[in-house]
Amino acid sequence: MIDRLIAKIQETKAPIVVGLDPMLSYVPEQVQQKAFAEYGETLAGAAEAIWQFNKEIVDKTYDLIPAVKPQIAMYEQFGIEGLQAYKKTVDYCKSKGLVVIGDVKRGDIGSTSAAYAVGHLGKVQVGSRTYAGFDEGFATVNPYLGSDGVKPFIEVCKQEKKGIFVLVKTSNPSSGEFQDRRIDGKPLYELVGEKVAQWGEEHMGASYSYVGAVVGATYPEQGKTLRKVMPKAFILVPGYGAQGGKGKDLVHFFNEDGLGAIVNSSRGIIAAWKQEAYAKYGAENFGEASRAAVEAMIADIRGALEGEL
Repeated sequence: MIDRLIAKIQETKAPIVVGLDPMLSYVPEQVQQKAFAEYGETLAGAAEAIWQFNKEIVDKTYDLIPAVKPQIAMYEQFGIEGLQAYKKTVDYCKSKGLVVIGDVKRGDIGSTSAAYAVGHLGKVQVGSRTYAGFDEGFATVNPYLGSDGVKPFIEVCKQEKKGIFVLVKTSNPSSGEFQDRRIDGKPLYELVGEKVAQWGEEHMGASYSYVGAVVGATYPEQGKTLRKVMPKAFILVPGYGAQGGKGKDLVHFFNEDGLGAIVNSSRGIIAAWKQEAYAKYGAENFGEASRAAVEAMIADIRGALEGEL
């Protein structure tokens, strides 16, 4: 799957991923009202509104981008109906040729971790048959429980030729409370990066590992260090746009080949219609506003890379 992701990045010339992290407040009124007319102001109505919102954004952007990253919590808040919308979104994105990164941040041990891995990346045995559950191409993984929590994912990835992104240095302001703590003279995030590099040696694609890392755009200096620590790991970079990251800050997340990183923007794209810069599109053309935001992001990152690499 890492080789497919790289091929899609090269094809689109866009090392970006659109985060499909919909809050109901991002969904224009006309979409909500249509869903509520059919299902009522219910969890099913909310899930339908989110699914239709996602579908329009994907329809307007899929030809520009290599991948999407749905955040499962935004769907789980609507219960079973929300999870059904998540699955429909995953399947629809795959039908459009997009690589799907399931932002699920799972992390547990033993059989529990293995079950998470099977549910999102593998196949579950039911009698004499096997079934893929959510069936994303990648999943995000929390390494706080150590190798016991990560290796079951790696085993499933080997079987299915899929991948993971391990949380190393996250974009949120309080990430340093734990991640920046120094242990044996190094910050914890660097030690986690070393483990990512080690795990990745066991599961390589053509040029990059199937074990990637999450490093926030809001910490460019740490990203520069971690790029050297994990030379063969693809880095998923959240925090662009709404959280303050810009293209010029991100060049050191990439390798000299212009690859090695994929930058995520969520509300900066899916809620673009609510921003002053894209107000001309209006709520009725929210998909076109998202397309314009994608084009602006691509230009920003491509320009920064061409200027530095």
